[in-house]
Amino acid sequence: MGLCLRNCLCIVLIATAAVGGVSSNHGVFSVKYRYAGRERSLSLLKEHDARRQLRILAGVDLPLGGTSRPDGVGLYYAKIGIGTPPKDYYVQVDTGSDIMWVNCIQCKECPRRSSLGIELTLYDIKDSSTGKFVTCDQEFCHGVYGGPLTDCMANTSCPYLEIYGDGSSTTGYFVQDVVQYDKVSGDLQTTSTNGSLIFGCGARQSGNLDSTNEEALDGIIGFGKSNSSMISQLASSGGVRKMFAHCLDGINGGGIFAIGHVVQPEVNKTPLVPNQPHYSINMTAVQVGLDFLNLPTDVFGVGDNKGTIIDSGTTLAYLPEMVYEPLVSKIISQQPDLKVHTVHDEYTCFQYSESVDEGFPNVTFHFENSVSLKVYPHEYLFPFEDLWCIGWQNSGMQSRDRKNMTLLGDLVLSNKLVLYDLENQVIGWTEYNCSSSIKVRDERTGTVHLVGSHYLTSDCSLNTQWCIILLLLSLLLHLLIHQS
Repeated sequence: MGLCLRNCLCIVLIATAAVGGVSSNHGVFSVKYRYAGRERSLSLLKEHDARRQLRILAGVDLPLGGTSRPDGVGLYYAKIGIGTPPKDYYVQVDTGSDIMWVNCIQCKECPRRSSLGIELTLYDIKDSSTGKFVTCDQEFCHGVYGGPLTDCMANTSCPYLEIYGDGSSTTGYFVQDVVQYDKVSGDLQTTSTNGSLIFGCGARQSGNLDSTNEEALDGIIGFGKSNSSMISQLASSGGVRKMFAHCLDGINGGGIFAIGHVVQPEVNKTPLVPNQPHYSINMTAVQVGLDFLNLPTDVFGVGDNKGTIIDSGTTLAYLPEMVYEPLVSKIISQQPDLKVHTVHDEYTCFQYSESVDEGFPNVTFHFENSVSLKVYPHEYLFPFEDLWCIGWQNSGMQSRDRKNMTLLGDLVLSNKLVLYDLENQVIGWTEYNCSSSIKVRDERTGTVHLVGSHYLTSDCSLNTQWCIILLLLSLLLHLLIHQS
């Protein structure tokens, strides 16, 4: 299984494929925390969340995974194999965006190196015996654009363009090739398998995706709702159930993200808001300790952003001003002698030397179907220098497009198994030890398999101590061999 390290996440596919009858595959993508082991910065934290919210408004959001603490900044990325023979690619896992894409060989603005300690690879369709172009007359291309493309001939490659709210963009053309991953073959056991997917071949990148990005990756895997997303493609081919779950470990970092039917732990579910591009649900009330905040009934459905967005790629939680101000006031009032400081003009911080869980109240969000989500003080408060800072943020202070949106990030979602059931249009969650294991069902046989929290081994540049140890061990083994 390799060396298990912190700040990583494992994606598990519980797949079924029809081959002369229904068979079953269970697959794994190993995923790593992008900024593992790096110094945390409040300015980087807010900059990261601002970029993510801009991408949400532009239709690109919800990267699966995230930091284990609200004072961290980060995304998760997976290592997958593409092509025949397969080559390794490191791609960001994104549940909001729909298109999977990787940088291609002809790209001039694509990054060639990364400070993340990974080796970047440019996809070349000529190097893969299973790669083929997707043309404008194919059903997939029509589905992406809602019909035939004007001025796009039948034998021409189907183009794609993603423009993000932060100004970044990727453009290229669609190709189809084999994607390699590990299938679960038993309790905590995996073997290799693959599936054919259509994805973008990135020919030009700009903004945060171009060669100036030091923390570059090879591309993005989209797990959004549309038919072009990875989970939709796998589901339409009978490869998976259209449901997935993630569990972000707020203690050790990392966790599990499973595609398929998770049977344990069980979760309470609330319906998704219909006709919304994001994973949005209806919040009904906010409780601080034993008291409910007195809020207008329509406070969580302002403008075009109906409902509360669930986004595991945002590290903090953003609440409308009408919710944020009474919430923070209620929290601060628990300790009348606190000396409150404003850090970086937006973080409410204070000194406190006792146990925060004993000194401050739990915050509970209530949703449709009597589903609640409890957040403990040690989750919504985070240390900064010699202060404790509040992770709740005032979305009323954000720019026009993001003003008064309700968005719950890792501050709320960590240490919980969160289940997305797109077949029944519901989301659910339960408190859980994300460093443990979950149970998933083989849809063909009914067998339940145990899936643990596996980790993607870090490269030497990110784990110098481990590499030194391995080097010393190899030198010792070499000496012993020659002495004998």
